[in-house]
Amino acid sequence: MEADWEVEIGPDAPVIDPHWPGLVDLQQNPTSARQLPEVALLPDLDQALVRLNAVSSPVWTSKCDVWPLNTHEFDADEMDAPPESASYGWGCYIDLLPLSDQQWAAPVMAIAWCKDICGLLHEIPLACGRVDLIVRQASLTPGNLDNEMRIGITVYLTSCGATSQEANQVLQAVLGRFVDTLGAQSTIE
Repeated sequence: MEADWEVEIGPDAPVIDPHWPGLVDLQQNPTSARQLPEVALLPDLDQALVRLNAVSSPVWTSKCDVWPLNTHEFDADEMDAPPESASYGWGCYIDLLPLSDQQWAAPVMAIAWCKDICGLLHEIPLACGRVDLIVRQASLTPGNLDNEMRIGITVYLTSCGATSQEANQVLQAVLGRFVDTLGAQSTIE
């Protein structure tokens, strides 16, 4: 599977705000995941979010979205996809936050974590999909986007296929492999 990471930290970079008004706290009520509108577009998202917010997970989620991609919004080469599999695409993002203040206490720690995850994902034989991990600042204090900045990671998952349904199935496979990889990683920095 194709996977990569980057850092977007700076004055004009997006900030993860886990206290946004529409937050559904899946740590407190994991079964609420099945009620999210995004699950109607990507059925496997339900169980992925439950697993990502489980007590045994090294992270928790604050926001996600799912959408169909236009062909100009993705590059089939970046998904190791043959041209005939690049007619339709799907995208998904999930904001991840660490359970511990020490987990990603500095960007270098989150970068090392992203490199480890990408290395594991590269070993998975899955074409037509990719995962991009973006290290960002996260505001863990409600209503405060200037102070108490920590580190979070936005995960972008993308897929393509010859049909919209095929692309969606690939996205579900990419999501499943990502969550499996996260769960299998023995050391979280």
